[in-house]
This record gives sequence, C-alpha cells and structure tokens, in this order.
Amino acid sequence: MSLSDSDHELVVEEIGREPTRAEAALFENLWSEHCAYRSSRPLLTAFDSEGDQVVIGPGDDAAVVSLPTYDGDEMYITLGVESHNHPSYVDPFDGAATGVGGIVRDTLSMGAYPIALADCLYFGEFEREHSQYLFEGVVEGISHYGNCIGVPTVTGSVAFHEDYEGNPLVNVSCIGLLEPERTITAEAQEPGNKLVLVGNATGRDGLGGASFASEDLAEDAETEDRPAVQVGDPYAEKLLIECNEALLDEALVESARDLGAAGLGGASSELVAKGGLGARIELDRVHEREPNMNAMEYLLAESQERMVYEVAPENVDRVAELAERYELGCSVIGELTEAGTNYVCTFDGETVVDVDAHFLGEGAPMNDLPSEAPPMQERDLPTMDLGAAFDRIVASPNTASKRWVYRQYDHEVQVRTSVLPGDDAAVLAVRESGTGLAFSAGADPNWTDAAPYDGARAVALENATNVAAKGALPHAAVDCLNGGNPEKPDVYGGFEGIVDGLADMCSELDVPVVGGNVSLYNDSNTGPIPPTPTLALVGVKEGYDAPPMELAGEGTLLVVGDTALDGGTDPRLGGSEYTALFGGTDAFPELPADPNTLVRTIAEVADEDHVLASHDVSHGGLAVALAEMVHDDAGASVDIDTVDRGTRKRLLFHEQPGRVVFETTDPAAVREAFDGVAPVTELGEADGSNHLEITVDGDRLHYDAADIAELRDTIEDELA
Repeated sequence: MSLSDSDHELVVEEIGREPTRAEAALFENLWSEHCAYRSSRPLLTAFDSEGDQVVIGPGDDAAVVSLPTYDGDEMYITLGVESHNHPSYVDPFDGAATGVGGIVRDTLSMGAYPIALADCLYFGEFEREHSQYLFEGVVEGISHYGNCIGVPTVTGSVAFHEDYEGNPLVNVSCIGLLEPERTITAEAQEPGNKLVLVGNATGRDGLGGASFASEDLAEDAETEDRPAVQVGDPYAEKLLIECNEALLDEALVESARDLGAAGLGGASSELVAKGGLGARIELDRVHEREPNMNAMEYLLAESQERMVYEVAPENVDRVAELAERYELGCSVIGELTEAGTNYVCTFDGETVVDVDAHFLGEGAPMNDLPSEAPPMQERDLPTMDLGAAFDRIVASPNTASKRWVYRQYDHEVQVRTSVLPGDDAAVLAVRESGTGLAFSAGADPNWTDAAPYDGARAVALENATNVAAKGALPHAAVDCLNGGNPEKPDVYGGFEGIVDGLADMCSELDVPVVGGNVSLYNDSNTGPIPPTPTLALVGVKEGYDAPPMELAGEGTLLVVGDTALDGGTDPRLGGSEYTALFGGTDAFPELPADPNTLVRTIAEVADEDHVLASHDVSHGGLAVALAEMVHDDAGASVDIDTVDRGTRKRLLFHEQPGRVVFETTDPAAVREAFDGVAPVTELGEADGSNHLEITVDGDRLHYDAADIAELRDTIEDELA
C-alpha cells in the first residue's frame, strides 16, 4: 500500500507542505482500513453501547464493565476482541500467537489482570491439506502463547467453510479482572508527564502490519508478506503482565497504551490525541535490538510485548527500577506537551514528524461505498435417508467434538474455571464479588452466508442462549466484524447485513455492545470470506455452579423454544449443516418474537434444582444436541412423532437458535415457567443406559454412546 493521491492531497492541505517519509508512512498506516475503519465506522452507530453496567465503552484498548456483587467487593471486568487474520495465513503459529499477546496487552492497558481467553477460528474445508496445516499451526500458536503466560483459554468456536480457504480468520477475545480504583485509560492526562516505553526491544518485525491487514491477500502472501508478521515472546509478555501489576500497585501509571497496529507511532499518537495534548518524542532513545534502524522503522515496527506509559516525572526512576526487576527494557522516550501543540518526533537531531495528533488519528475521510444484497442461489433441497443424514451431520467437522483443540490449552490455570471448555459456555468464578461469569464466543458462517442479517441475529441469540443455558443472564458483549473487500458492492451489502443484524438482536436482548474490532479485505484469489460477525458475550449469575451439558439419566427431556416442534412453522433448513453437506437452499429459521424474555426465562429455569442437565440447540440441530448429551453412563429415548406434517424428518436438523434441551425431574415447573413465553415439547426420558434412541416418522435410530463418540471424533482421528 501507499498513501492514495486523494489522501496525500488532504494531508498536504492540512499541514501546508509535503509530508516527510516518516509522516507519509504514519498516515498510510493510521489511515488504513485496519486502523481508521474508513468503510465500517459509519455503520457502527447501529450498536447500543450504553447501560448502567458500562463504565468505559468503545474507543479505548478494552471496554470496562461493572459486575453485580453477590458476596464481596465491587469488581469490574474488561472485555476486548481482536483479529489476526492475514498474519495467521502467512505464518499461522506466530500470527495466532501474537494475536493472543496483543489482546492481553489491551487488557493490561486498562489496569486489569487477564483471566480468560476465547478463540474463534475459521478455516477452509477440513479435508484440504492446506486447511489442516493452518488449523494445526494456529491452535499451536494460541496454546503456546496462552499456556506460557498463564491465561486460560476457556471457550471459543471452530468452523470450516470453503470460502475461508484463501483467508482464514483468527479472532481472539480476552476478559480481565479489575479493581475499580486501579482503572486507567489510554487518554493522556497532564503536560510535562513523561512517555516511558517498557518491554521488549524494538526490531524490524511487523513493519507495515496495519496496511498489510488492509488489503486483499495476494497469491504469494505466504512468502512476500512474512516480514509484516510479528514474532512473539510469551515469556517476555508474562514478565510484562507482572511488571504492569507492580506499576499499578504503586500507582505509578497515569495512562497507558499497548503497542499494536502501527507500533509506537500508532500507540503514542492515539494516546496524545485522546487527551487533546501534544507530545515530543526522541526516537533515538528507543531501546532497540537491531542496529541502523531509521525513523520510520522505530515508529511503525510492531515488535511485540511493549507498552507505552504516561508517568509523572517524579515516578520515572521507580518505573525504571521495576522494569529492571522484571528484566524488561525501559526507555524515557519523550514527554507530553500543552494542548494545541503538535505530535513531534525527532531522530538524529532532525524533526521527522510534526503534525496534529488528532488529525493523524481521526482525520481519515470515511468511504461512501455502494452496496447491494448478495446474490442468492436457488437449489432444490434433497431428501436424505434419516440415518445417513444423522451420521454425516454428527460427524461433520463443524459439529464434531472440538476436544482436539481445547485439550491443548491450559484452561484451568488461575483456578477460576468452574465449567470447562466443551460446554455451551465456560463459567469463571469471580470469588472477589461472588459472581459467576459465563463466557461464550463464536459465529456460524453457514448462517450468515445464507442470510447475512438474519444469520447475524441468530449468532447473537445463540451466544446469549449459551450463557443462559448455564443459568447466567447476558450482561455485555464485544464483536469482531469480519468481511471481504468492501469495494465490491455485494460484499459490502453482506457486511452491512451482519452489522445491522447483530446490532438489532443485541438491542432486543438488552445487551450493550461495549467494544469490538473490524477486519475487512479478507479476500484472496479464491474469493471473499463469508461475512462473519464473531460475538464474545458474558453473562452473570450468583455463584459458580451450573447444570452440565451431559445427561444425568434420571429425568424427563424437554425442549423449549422450538416453534417447528410446536407445530407453529415448517422446519426451515436455511443455513444449516444439512444444506452445507447435501446441497439445496431453504428459508432461514424463524426467530423468537420476544428473545429477551425467552433468554431470561431459560437462565432462571437453568438455575433451578430440578434441572439436571441443560444444553443449547443450534449447530446441527436437535440431532447434534442429543448426541452431545449422551455418554457412557446416561442415555435417552426420544420420540418426535408429534407433528402432523410430511417434513418431520427435518425436525432433527433445522438450526433455529434460542432453543434449549432440559433434563428435569419437574416437567410441570418448566412448562409453567415458559407459559406464554415459548413452546415446551416433551421429547422422552433420560435413563441409565448408554444408548440414544430416536423415533421420527416411524423410523428408529439406535446408537451406543461409543458409536456416537466414534462419529464425533472426526477431527481427532484425522489429526492425531
């Protein structure tokens, strides 16, 4: 990339001269799509980011949200999400690892301690060798970095779709725990305070990473763009985490910013601009690991494990002492100047940057792009043998067990994880306030590929249902909005659809979207990705216990919220794994009329003592949900011959979100709770066998738990 002619003219008009080489590079990166959101910012006003629980909303390194206090002290959490898509294609291990490092540092810059990670991963068709290469490298990178820094990866998602073949997605979210009095921001506070760079030495890795993330991937990206990928050092990050805690313990930090996209230039200018101040930075003072670096390299290198702190002059020596204790580099690189002064950088005695920080960070003009609805293909929906369809859908890589992934993560470090990966949502114990924190993250590209708006609404509802199934009320969310090249009208139309759909459903659920990330130009010679709205959502509850997903073998099975089983609508298979595997198109499933009341009722019922098991029904439909609940010590007999229409076999495979299967010893109490809220249908009984029996339209399926486990081990069998 280079600064476009129109942008160059705007810069010259503003500063009254030709930009220096370093200034031009800064504008190129900070005005890139990745940093300036030039094609997406006009759409993001659709999100409701306000609520009594919101302490700091969008615009900082991470959002800050208050938790309800059940037993103990008032506590905040931070929420953030980041994409590292292009780097993970070029170098899957380092690309994914540094994505983890970056979102953790965003957490540190708010004064919080990172307590949980979620990873949402999207790859091309699983059967392809290249997809498996990327998949294995990304998971290894996430596990290596997260395990080394001692932050558990507790939830997430994995999806395979042919349109990610040339451009996988790696979206990582982090929760931090924060005592209210330790909150800091990325807003510069006081002229005369020093800017102190703490962490790893600066090298040339990651140069131009922001501009690299703002263009389509070329065919030779894996070799030509490798220098734009950062290289991480998790052991240095762990030291930085602990040093950050020590700095906060002694109240030595006035403001902070993580060095991520656009490196030191991006972090320092954004910090200054948010505070309405200026700065003077001497690039010669930056501690380096490579000789003969030039001004542009100091400014734009995205070397990892670095933070810039605003520090009062009298505290600088103590900051340096603590950095030395943790074996981290430390440089006093400059100071803040009065409001109305410029952002100035010098190198070798010459001024290389002298611009208004607000113009640098916020001056990029927004794009006004044409959009149109993505084309839809009409194909007849095939009819499959019931058993063959069940086998293929339960064994599909999209719905199969993801144990191969999460067993590589240390998900119990810090001993907060009460509900482990593999369930609908993880549950973390925030003992400081007596709060159970449920955490769900993901998206379904089949849904949003088939119907961007309705599919995105479904993504939000499913994540909310995941936390509700564990007895938690949805509390706040962040999003990572991934799209292809926005200059293509149908691609931009699909992106508009997922933004509006996600925003509308989150508003209906009364869940503020407190921050997020946008990643566009996820396009390659194989075509654009499906519009992919990853949502990371937290829910809250009193205590840390939750009903498990697995059957106890002692209760009645009820499904709540299924309008098709209730006879209200025909089962719609649009966006389902059924159509992904067997072809054909269909309408997208109808969503509940009052999703907020439905989700809150699910959460209330899930917390009742009579509920023995609770499981969300979504990807793969009822067939996959039941298969996931059965195990060696508990089975079920299910009869779905209750709907008088010729499409009963499809009842197992439609993917309407907002449904939950309860195993309960008091079916009447469940029916009473959902009276007037959602339909409740009895499916059958759980028992102490290890069998799953399903009767549909006279056909009877019978599986042992071992048979189901064998079907669901698709990923493990291939990659073991």
